[in-house]
Amino acid sequence: MGKRIIVQARGRGGPRYLVRRQAFSIRPRYPLDISGEGIVMKIINSMGHTAPLAKIKYDKGVFFMPAFKGMSEWQKINLDKGEASPGNILRLKDIPIKTPVYNIEARPGDGGIFIRSGGNSGVVNRVSETGIFILMPSKKEKEFNPKCRATVGVIAGAGRFDKPILKAGKMYYMKKSKGKLWPRTSAVKMNAIDHPFGGGRGKRIKSKIAKRNAPPGAKVGLLRPRRTGKQK
Repeated sequence: MGKRIIVQARGRGGPRYLVRRQAFSIRPRYPLDISGEGIVMKIINSMGHTAPLAKIKYDKGVFFMPAFKGMSEWQKINLDKGEASPGNILRLKDIPIKTPVYNIEARPGDGGIFIRSGGNSGVVNRVSETGIFILMPSKKEKEFNPKCRATVGVIAGAGRFDKPILKAGKMYYMKKSKGKLWPRTSAVKMNAIDHPFGGGRGKRIKSKIAKRNAPPGAKVGLLRPRRTGKQK
């Protein structure tokens, strides 16, 4: 009787590969219609996010967003209008050049999807007739609609990689909360039944270019690479 290789088992899902739902019970995003002033009710530690989350209360309800560096509870922030001070949520067209921003919307009203991990921020780099260009953490520019919203400041939670992971158990629980497989085993060290690269005595590496019509799970390695080999 056959056996699913690890890649296929992960795709099918199961108790071993499921994400911890409690870690993602909070979905940080901007409401569709916010204005006026908001109050930081609570700063929450979320296992599923690299930055602490802030619970913001405004006149129409409550929403969550990644906290900024220096945020405190019961602090007031402006929503959609005001100065470009840390924590305020403004349209990109209202934010001056060279201002750090995070949690940027890809399209106006989508709630914010760019620059949301702890310690990161982008910079409003330049303004053109077509849109506003943000210098992303990757040091590449990206153009946005001037009506997209963003939070002014730098996300809290920087330095999370400074302290070393002192024992394997801590890394195990960090990966467990996000449903990631850990520890990772090199494919060529596996048995043939566990991975397409497995089998053979020692590291005799098979071709890493997956066949075009390989079935799901067996399609591992390099998928339609433009080139292979060492670049000279």
